[in-house]
Amino acid sequence: MTGITNIRELMSRNLRQSGILIALVALVALFTFLNPSFLSPGNLTNIVLQYSYILILAIGMVIVIIGGHIDLSVGSVVALAGAVAAVLVVKGGQPWWVGVLAAMGVGLAVGVWQGFWVAFIGIPAFIVTLAGMLLFRGMTYQVLDNVSLSPFGGTYYQIANGFQNGLLGGYGYDALTLIVFGLAVAGYAFTQVRARRGALRYKQAVEAFPLFILKIVVVGAVVMWFGYQLAVNRGLPNVLIILALLIIVYTVITQRSVFGRHVYAIGGNLPAAQLSGVKVKKVNFLIFVNMGLLSGIAGIVYSSRMNSAQPAAGNMFELDAIAACFIGGAAVTGGVGRVTGAMVGALIMAVMTNGMQLMGVPTSTQQIVKGLVLLLAVAFDVYNKRRAGAR
Repeated sequence: MTGITNIRELMSRNLRQSGILIALVALVALFTFLNPSFLSPGNLTNIVLQYSYILILAIGMVIVIIGGHIDLSVGSVVALAGAVAAVLVVKGGQPWWVGVLAAMGVGLAVGVWQGFWVAFIGIPAFIVTLAGMLLFRGMTYQVLDNVSLSPFGGTYYQIANGFQNGLLGGYGYDALTLIVFGLAVAGYAFTQVRARRGALRYKQAVEAFPLFILKIVVVGAVVMWFGYQLAVNRGLPNVLIILALLIIVYTVITQRSVFGRHVYAIGGNLPAAQLSGVKVKKVNFLIFVNMGLLSGIAGIVYSSRMNSAQPAAGNMFELDAIAACFIGGAAVTGGVGRVTGAMVGALIMAVMTNGMQLMGVPTSTQQIVKGLVLLLAVAFDVYNKRRAGAR
Protein backbone atom coordinates (compact mmCIF):
# COMPACT_ATOMS: atom_id res chain seq x y z
CA MET A 1 0.00 0.00 0.00
CA THR A 2 2.92 2.32 0.63
CA GLY A 3 3.99 2.06 -3.02
CA ILE A 4 0.47 2.80 -4.24
CA THR A 5 0.20 5.79 -1.91
CA ASN A 6 3.54 7.07 -3.13
CA ILE A 7 2.42 6.83 -6.75
CA ARG A 8 -0.76 8.71 -5.95
CA GLU A 9 1.22 11.45 -4.22
CA LEU A 10 3.59 11.66 -7.16
CA MET A 11 0.72 12.00 -9.62
CA SER A 12 -1.25 14.51 -7.56
CA ARG A 13 1.68 16.73 -6.56
CA ASN A 14 1.20 18.67 -9.77
CA LEU A 15 -2.02 17.50 -11.35
CA ARG A 16 -1.83 19.85 -14.31
CA GLN A 17 1.66 18.72 -15.34
CA SER A 18 0.85 15.03 -14.81
CA GLY A 19 -2.40 15.42 -16.70
CA ILE A 20 -0.88 16.93 -19.82
CA LEU A 21 1.83 14.26 -19.97
CA ILE A 22 -0.81 11.55 -19.73
CA ALA A 23 -2.85 13.35 -22.41
CA LEU A 24 0.19 13.50 -24.73
CA VAL A 25 0.90 9.79 -24.29
CA ALA A 26 -2.78 8.95 -24.84
CA LEU A 27 -2.93 11.05 -28.02
CA VAL A 28 0.21 9.40 -29.42
CA ALA A 29 -1.19 5.95 -28.61
CA LEU A 30 -4.55 6.82 -30.20
CA PHE A 31 -3.12 8.12 -33.47
CA THR A 32 -0.64 5.22 -33.63
CA PHE A 33 -3.55 2.80 -33.30
CA LEU A 34 -5.52 4.63 -35.99
CA ASN A 35 -2.52 5.05 -38.30
CA PRO A 36 0.60 2.92 -37.67
CA SER A 37 2.70 5.30 -39.79
CA PHE A 38 2.23 8.05 -37.19
CA LEU A 39 5.36 6.96 -35.31
CA SER A 40 7.40 6.39 -38.43
CA PRO A 41 10.80 8.15 -38.47
CA GLY A 42 9.73 10.32 -41.40
CA ASN A 43 6.54 11.54 -39.73
CA LEU A 44 8.26 12.26 -36.39
CA THR A 45 10.83 14.34 -38.25
CA ASN A 46 8.03 16.20 -40.05
CA ILE A 47 6.34 17.04 -36.73
CA VAL A 48 9.57 18.65 -35.51
CA LEU A 49 9.99 20.62 -38.74
CA GLN A 50 6.38 21.70 -39.19
CA TYR A 51 5.63 22.92 -35.67
CA SER A 52 8.97 24.24 -34.44
CA TYR A 53 7.93 27.88 -34.89
CA ILE A 54 4.85 27.35 -32.69
CA LEU A 55 7.09 25.94 -29.96
CA ILE A 56 9.38 28.97 -30.25
CA LEU A 57 6.40 31.32 -29.93
CA ALA A 58 5.08 29.32 -26.96
CA ILE A 59 8.35 29.91 -25.07
CA GLY A 60 7.84 33.66 -25.25
CA MET A 61 4.08 33.50 -24.81
CA VAL A 62 4.26 31.54 -21.56
CA ILE A 63 6.45 34.29 -20.06
CA VAL A 64 3.91 36.88 -21.21
CA ILE A 65 1.06 34.89 -19.64
CA ILE A 66 2.97 34.27 -16.40
CA GLY A 67 3.35 38.04 -16.14
CA GLY A 68 -0.41 38.44 -16.40
CA HIS A 69 -0.56 39.65 -20.00
CA ILE A 70 -1.47 38.33 -23.44
CA ASP A 71 0.01 38.96 -26.90
CA LEU A 72 -2.27 38.77 -29.94
CA SER A 73 0.24 40.16 -32.42
CA VAL A 74 2.85 37.40 -32.69
CA GLY A 75 1.45 35.92 -35.92
CA SER A 76 1.66 39.29 -37.65
CA VAL A 77 5.18 39.84 -36.31
CA VAL A 78 6.23 36.45 -37.69
CA ALA A 79 4.94 37.54 -41.10
CA LEU A 80 6.62 40.96 -40.94
CA ALA A 81 9.99 39.53 -39.86
CA GLY A 82 9.92 37.01 -42.69
CA ALA A 83 8.90 39.70 -45.17
CA VAL A 84 11.79 41.99 -44.25
CA ALA A 85 14.23 39.07 -44.50
CA ALA A 86 12.84 38.15 -47.93
CA VAL A 87 13.12 41.69 -49.28
CA LEU A 88 16.77 41.79 -48.28
CA VAL A 89 17.81 38.24 -49.22
CA VAL A 90 15.54 37.32 -52.14
CA LYS A 91 14.92 40.70 -53.68
CA GLY A 92 18.05 42.56 -52.60
CA GLY A 93 20.55 39.72 -52.96
CA GLN A 94 22.00 40.24 -49.48
CA PRO A 95 23.75 37.39 -47.59
CA TRP A 96 21.56 35.07 -45.52
CA TRP A 97 22.86 36.43 -42.22
CA VAL A 98 21.74 39.95 -43.13
CA GLY A 99 18.18 38.63 -43.43
CA VAL A 100 18.48 36.83 -40.09
CA LEU A 101 19.75 39.91 -38.28
CA ALA A 102 17.11 42.11 -39.92
CA ALA A 103 14.29 39.74 -38.91
CA MET A 104 15.54 39.66 -35.32
CA GLY A 105 15.86 43.45 -35.40
CA VAL A 106 12.24 43.74 -36.55
CA GLY A 107 11.16 41.53 -33.66
CA LEU A 108 13.11 43.60 -31.15
CA ALA A 109 11.72 46.86 -32.56
CA VAL A 110 8.17 45.51 -32.27
CA GLY A 111 8.87 44.39 -28.71
CA VAL A 112 10.18 47.83 -27.77
CA TRP A 113 7.14 49.50 -29.37
CA GLN A 114 4.57 47.33 -27.61
CA GLY A 115 6.49 47.20 -24.34
CA PHE A 116 6.53 50.99 -24.24
CA TRP A 117 2.75 51.27 -24.53
CA VAL A 118 2.09 48.49 -22.02
CA ALA A 119 4.74 49.22 -19.41
CA PHE A 120 5.13 53.01 -19.46
CA ILE A 121 1.81 54.30 -20.82
CA GLY A 122 -0.30 51.72 -19.03
CA ILE A 123 -2.50 50.51 -21.88
CA PRO A 124 -3.60 46.88 -21.34
CA ALA A 125 -1.56 44.38 -23.36
CA PHE A 126 -4.72 42.98 -24.94
CA ILE A 127 -5.45 46.33 -26.59
CA VAL A 128 -1.86 47.12 -27.54
CA THR A 129 -1.24 43.74 -29.16
CA LEU A 130 -4.64 43.70 -30.85
CA ALA A 131 -3.67 47.00 -32.46
CA GLY A 132 -0.29 45.49 -33.24
CA MET A 133 -1.90 42.51 -34.93
CA LEU A 134 -3.57 44.87 -37.39
CA LEU A 135 -0.66 47.29 -37.67
CA PHE A 136 2.06 44.72 -38.40
CA ARG A 137 -0.13 42.73 -40.77
CA GLY A 138 -0.72 45.87 -42.79
CA MET A 139 3.00 46.62 -42.76
CA THR A 140 3.69 43.10 -44.04
CA TYR A 141 1.42 43.69 -47.04
CA GLN A 142 3.20 46.96 -47.74
CA VAL A 143 6.71 45.48 -47.41
CA LEU A 144 5.84 42.62 -49.78
CA ASP A 145 3.70 44.82 -52.03
CA ASN A 146 0.91 42.21 -51.68
CA VAL A 147 2.93 39.44 -53.37
CA SER A 148 4.96 36.48 -52.12
CA LEU A 149 8.75 36.45 -52.41
CA SER A 150 10.65 33.19 -53.02
CA PRO A 151 12.88 31.25 -52.95
CA PHE A 152 15.45 31.97 -50.25
CA GLY A 153 17.64 29.00 -51.07
CA GLY A 154 21.15 28.48 -49.76
CA THR A 155 22.02 28.74 -46.09
CA TYR A 156 18.82 30.60 -45.13
CA TYR A 157 16.77 27.68 -46.46
CA GLN A 158 18.87 25.24 -44.44
CA ILE A 159 18.00 26.95 -41.15
CA ALA A 160 14.66 25.12 -40.91
CA ASN A 161 15.14 22.43 -43.55
CA GLY A 162 18.74 21.28 -43.03
CA PHE A 163 20.10 18.38 -40.98
CA GLN A 164 23.31 17.49 -39.22
CA ASN A 165 24.02 14.03 -40.58
CA GLY A 166 27.19 12.03 -41.02
CA LEU A 167 29.55 14.30 -39.11
CA LEU A 168 30.55 11.45 -36.77
CA GLY A 169 29.60 8.57 -39.04
CA GLY A 170 27.34 5.66 -38.22
CA TYR A 171 26.15 2.61 -40.17
CA GLY A 172 22.50 3.15 -41.10
CA TYR A 173 22.08 5.84 -38.46
CA ASP A 174 23.58 9.18 -37.51
CA ALA A 175 25.93 8.80 -34.54
CA LEU A 176 25.91 12.52 -33.73
CA THR A 177 22.14 12.48 -33.18
CA LEU A 178 22.39 9.59 -30.71
CA ILE A 179 25.27 11.27 -28.87
CA VAL A 180 23.35 14.53 -28.56
CA PHE A 181 20.25 12.79 -27.23
CA GLY A 182 22.39 10.70 -24.90
CA LEU A 183 23.92 13.87 -23.47
CA ALA A 184 20.41 15.29 -23.07
CA VAL A 185 19.32 12.24 -21.06
CA ALA A 186 22.46 12.45 -18.92
CA GLY A 187 21.78 16.15 -18.28
CA TYR A 188 18.18 15.38 -17.32
CA ALA A 189 19.28 12.66 -14.90
CA PHE A 190 21.87 14.98 -13.33
CA THR A 191 19.36 17.79 -12.76
CA GLN A 192 16.83 15.37 -11.27
CA VAL A 193 19.39 13.89 -8.87
CA ARG A 194 20.53 17.36 -7.88
CA ALA A 195 16.95 18.52 -7.29
CA ARG A 196 16.21 15.42 -5.20
CA ARG A 197 19.28 15.98 -3.04
CA GLY A 198 18.31 19.59 -2.54
CA ALA A 199 14.79 18.60 -1.48
CA LEU A 200 16.15 16.03 0.97
CA ARG A 201 18.59 18.57 2.38
CA TYR A 202 15.66 20.83 3.26
CA LYS A 203 13.61 17.85 4.49
CA GLN A 204 10.99 18.19 1.74
CA ALA A 205 8.82 15.27 0.61
CA VAL A 206 10.18 13.29 -2.36
CA GLU A 207 9.06 10.17 -4.17
CA ALA A 208 10.43 6.77 -3.16
CA PHE A 209 13.86 6.00 -4.61
CA PRO A 210 12.63 3.13 -6.84
CA LEU A 211 9.99 5.45 -8.34
CA PHE A 212 12.60 8.14 -8.82
CA ILE A 213 14.85 5.75 -10.74
CA LEU A 214 11.88 4.44 -12.75
CA LYS A 215 10.93 7.98 -13.78
CA ILE A 216 14.44 8.70 -15.06
CA VAL A 217 14.64 5.36 -16.89
CA VAL A 218 11.26 5.83 -18.58
CA VAL A 219 11.98 9.41 -19.66
CA GLY A 220 15.45 8.42 -20.85
CA ALA A 221 14.11 5.47 -22.84
CA VAL A 222 11.47 7.61 -24.56
CA VAL A 223 13.98 10.36 -25.41
CA MET A 224 16.53 7.88 -26.77
CA TRP A 225 13.85 6.10 -28.80
CA PHE A 226 12.86 9.44 -30.34
CA GLY A 227 16.50 10.25 -31.02
CA TYR A 228 16.98 6.88 -32.73
CA GLN A 229 13.97 7.53 -34.98
CA LEU A 230 15.58 10.80 -36.09
CA ALA A 231 19.00 9.15 -36.45
CA VAL A 232 17.76 6.48 -38.85
CA ASN A 233 15.87 9.02 -40.94
CA ARG A 234 17.72 12.21 -41.88
CA GLY A 235 19.69 12.96 -38.74
CA LEU A 236 19.48 15.88 -36.34
CA PRO A 237 17.33 18.76 -37.66
CA ASN A 238 18.98 22.19 -37.44
CA VAL A 239 15.77 23.66 -36.11
CA LEU A 240 15.72 21.13 -33.26
CA ILE A 241 19.15 22.38 -32.18
CA ILE A 242 17.84 25.97 -32.17
CA LEU A 243 14.75 24.93 -30.23
CA ALA A 244 16.73 22.93 -27.67
CA LEU A 245 19.05 25.86 -27.00
CA LEU A 246 16.08 28.20 -26.54
CA ILE A 247 14.37 25.78 -24.14
CA ILE A 248 17.51 25.43 -22.03
CA VAL A 249 18.20 29.16 -21.94
CA TYR A 250 14.64 30.17 -21.10
CA THR A 251 14.18 27.42 -18.52
CA VAL A 252 17.21 28.81 -16.71
CA ILE A 253 15.94 32.39 -17.12
CA THR A 254 12.47 31.65 -15.75
CA GLN A 255 13.56 29.36 -12.92
CA ARG A 256 16.97 30.68 -11.87
CA SER A 257 17.21 34.38 -12.71
CA VAL A 258 16.05 37.50 -10.87
CA PHE A 259 14.07 38.52 -13.94
CA GLY A 260 12.22 35.20 -13.93
CA ARG A 261 11.31 35.48 -10.26
CA HIS A 262 10.07 39.01 -10.82
CA VAL A 263 7.84 37.88 -13.72
CA TYR A 264 6.22 35.28 -11.46
CA ALA A 265 5.85 37.85 -8.68
CA ILE A 266 4.12 40.38 -10.95
CA GLY A 267 1.74 37.82 -12.39
CA GLY A 268 1.02 36.22 -9.03
CA ASN A 269 0.40 39.34 -6.97
CA LEU A 270 1.07 42.73 -8.54
CA PRO A 271 0.54 44.90 -5.41
CA ALA A 272 2.84 42.65 -3.37
CA ALA A 273 5.48 42.78 -6.10
CA GLN A 274 5.34 46.59 -6.13
CA LEU A 275 5.65 46.74 -2.34
CA SER A 276 8.61 44.34 -2.52
CA GLY A 277 10.54 46.74 -4.72
CA VAL A 278 10.11 44.93 -8.04
CA LYS A 279 10.58 47.35 -10.94
CA VAL A 280 7.29 46.44 -12.56
CA LYS A 281 7.54 48.78 -15.55
CA LYS A 282 11.02 47.56 -16.47
CA VAL A 283 10.04 43.89 -16.15
CA ASN A 284 6.86 44.35 -18.22
CA PHE A 285 8.86 46.19 -20.86
CA LEU A 286 11.42 43.37 -21.06
CA ILE A 287 8.65 40.76 -21.26
CA PHE A 288 7.42 42.27 -24.51
CA VAL A 289 10.89 42.94 -25.88
CA ASN A 290 11.64 39.26 -25.34
CA MET A 291 8.36 38.23 -27.00
CA GLY A 292 9.23 40.38 -29.98
CA LEU A 293 12.68 38.81 -30.29
CA LEU A 294 11.27 35.28 -30.19
CA SER A 295 8.61 36.26 -32.74
CA GLY A 296 11.41 37.44 -35.01
CA ILE A 297 13.22 34.11 -34.58
CA ALA A 298 9.98 32.25 -35.29
CA GLY A 299 9.60 34.40 -38.42
CA ILE A 300 13.05 33.30 -39.58
CA VAL A 301 12.24 29.64 -38.99
CA TYR A 302 8.84 29.83 -40.65
CA SER A 303 10.01 31.72 -43.75
CA SER A 304 12.95 29.32 -44.05
CA ARG A 305 10.65 26.32 -43.73
CA MET A 306 8.27 27.69 -46.39
CA ASN A 307 11.23 28.95 -48.47
CA SER A 308 9.23 32.11 -49.05
CA ALA A 309 7.65 35.16 -47.41
CA GLN A 310 3.89 35.50 -47.78
CA PRO A 311 1.56 38.37 -46.84
CA ALA A 312 -0.77 35.98 -44.99
CA ALA A 313 1.99 34.09 -43.17
CA GLY A 314 1.56 33.48 -39.46
CA ASN A 315 -2.22 33.61 -39.56
CA MET A 316 -3.66 32.26 -36.27
CA PHE A 317 -0.19 31.49 -34.87
CA GLU A 318 -0.94 33.56 -31.79
CA LEU A 319 -3.91 31.36 -30.95
CA ASP A 320 -1.85 28.17 -31.29
CA ALA A 321 0.85 29.61 -29.03
CA ILE A 322 -1.67 30.80 -26.43
CA ALA A 323 -3.48 27.46 -26.52
CA ALA A 324 -0.18 25.61 -26.04
CA CYS A 325 0.56 27.63 -22.90
CA PHE A 326 -2.85 27.12 -21.31
CA ILE A 327 -2.92 23.42 -22.18
CA GLY A 328 0.59 23.20 -20.74
CA GLY A 329 -0.46 24.43 -17.31
CA ALA A 330 -0.26 28.24 -17.44
CA ALA A 331 -2.95 29.98 -15.38
CA VAL A 332 -5.35 32.48 -16.94
CA THR A 333 -4.75 34.87 -14.04
CA GLY A 334 -0.95 34.77 -14.38
CA GLY A 335 1.79 33.77 -11.97
CA VAL A 336 1.75 30.09 -12.94
CA GLY A 337 3.41 28.25 -15.81
CA ARG A 338 6.65 26.70 -17.02
CA VAL A 339 8.54 26.63 -20.29
CA THR A 340 8.56 22.81 -20.24
CA GLY A 341 4.81 22.76 -19.69
CA ALA A 342 4.27 25.07 -22.66
CA MET A 343 6.44 22.75 -24.76
CA VAL A 344 4.28 19.76 -23.82
CA GLY A 345 1.17 21.79 -24.59
CA ALA A 346 2.59 22.74 -27.98
CA LEU A 347 3.44 19.09 -28.67
CA ILE A 348 -0.15 18.14 -27.86
CA MET A 349 -1.35 20.69 -30.43
CA ALA A 350 1.21 19.41 -32.94
CA VAL A 351 0.29 15.76 -32.39
CA MET A 352 -3.43 16.52 -32.70
CA THR A 353 -2.95 18.49 -35.91
CA ASN A 354 -0.58 16.00 -37.50
CA GLY A 355 -2.66 13.00 -36.48
CA MET A 356 -5.89 14.48 -37.80
CA GLN A 357 -4.17 15.45 -41.06
CA LEU A 358 -2.95 11.87 -41.54
CA MET A 359 -6.52 10.69 -40.98
CA GLY A 360 -7.85 13.16 -43.55
CA VAL A 361 -9.95 15.09 -41.02
CA PRO A 362 -11.32 18.32 -42.56
CA THR A 363 -9.71 21.58 -41.44
CA SER A 364 -13.02 22.80 -40.02
CA THR A 365 -13.23 19.76 -37.74
CA GLN A 366 -9.62 20.25 -36.68
CA GLN A 367 -10.42 23.79 -35.56
CA ILE A 368 -13.43 22.56 -33.57
CA VAL A 369 -11.32 19.94 -31.78
CA LYS A 370 -8.58 22.46 -30.95
CA GLY A 371 -11.15 24.90 -29.59
CA LEU A 372 -12.71 22.26 -27.35
CA VAL A 373 -9.33 21.14 -26.05
CA LEU A 374 -8.41 24.74 -25.15
CA LEU A 375 -11.75 25.29 -23.42
CA LEU A 376 -11.40 22.09 -21.39
CA ALA A 377 -7.83 22.98 -20.38
CA VAL A 378 -8.88 26.38 -19.04
CA ALA A 379 -11.97 24.86 -17.35
CA PHE A 380 -9.66 22.35 -15.64
CA ASP A 381 -7.49 25.22 -14.38
CA VAL A 382 -10.54 27.03 -12.97
CA TYR A 383 -11.77 23.81 -11.34
CA ASN A 384 -8.41 23.22 -9.64
CA LYS A 385 -8.35 26.76 -8.27
CA ARG A 386 -11.87 26.46 -6.85
CA ARG A 387 -11.07 23.11 -5.28
CA ALA A 388 -7.88 24.51 -3.72
CA GLY A 389 -9.80 27.53 -2.40
CA ALA A 390 -12.45 25.32 -0.82
CA ARG A 391 -9.90 23.45 1.27
